[in-house]
Amino acid sequence: MMFSVALSLSVRDFALVRKEPLRVLGGVAVQLVGLPLLTLGLILLLSPPASVALGMLIVASCPGGNVSNLLTRIAGGNTAYSVTLTSISSVSAAILTPLSILFWSGLYAPADALVHALEVDPLPFFVQTAALLAVPLALGMALNAWKPVLSDRIGRVLAPLALACIALLVVVGIVQNWTIILITGALILPIVVLHNSSAFALGWLSGRALGMEPARRRALTFEVGIQNAGLGLVILLSQFDGVGGAAAIIGMWSIWHLIGGSLLAGLFRLADSRTLGRNASERDT
Repeated sequence: MMFSVALSLSVRDFALVRKEPLRVLGGVAVQLVGLPLLTLGLILLLSPPASVALGMLIVASCPGGNVSNLLTRIAGGNTAYSVTLTSISSVSAAILTPLSILFWSGLYAPADALVHALEVDPLPFFVQTAALLAVPLALGMALNAWKPVLSDRIGRVLAPLALACIALLVVVGIVQNWTIILITGALILPIVVLHNSSAFALGWLSGRALGMEPARRRALTFEVGIQNAGLGLVILLSQFDGVGGAAAIIGMWSIWHLIGGSLLAGLFRLADSRTLGRNASERDT
């Protein structure tokens, strides 16, 4: 999954950092710090079960997903800005994702107690998760730099395969925790919708606060609202024994953020068409 992401990354994707450092670093900060902080605020407000809170924090700690680039393009956003933010969050995920999960879960007592009950040793967890992310990222970027044509060919095969793996993980997570989902479905779905909607809103409002034009605001909206939840499931299953409530949250997020993101992209397109229609009417008048 991470190897397929890295195959599309190149040094060019980071060029915008030098040209517009404040906007890029501001967007990265919103995604890497703002979203986990917002998530912790929602958790303290809602007081969900420990496993549900852990799932929310794992999702918030994951890097953005490539789907955000597609939705940004559909919505008429700034695709170059979106790709830059996705690239930075993907590369930094090797270090920041495990650190973020440990840090933010430690600030909510029930989640912290659950992590300790699962006997998750911080140092091995950090090393194993960092290796899980860093090795395929480094190999993929190295191959893209050394053999870009070969990298592109492999990427065309691995990208849909990675999406299929994510879909399989979601199905497995839902099937294995079907009883929990049935029991807690009335709790989990509203939390996922609220969490994801709040993430989209954070991206949009942060873009306004940073003085971005509409195209960049839309890109930041999708970068914050679309997370690599498939990676979250991998981390959960490999490091946290697939805790039921967390698996239900991450699995539901994997499905819902695509629905919510598509609806939001459609609303942006509708707003653009209405604006064009009004401008055309004014010109005719």
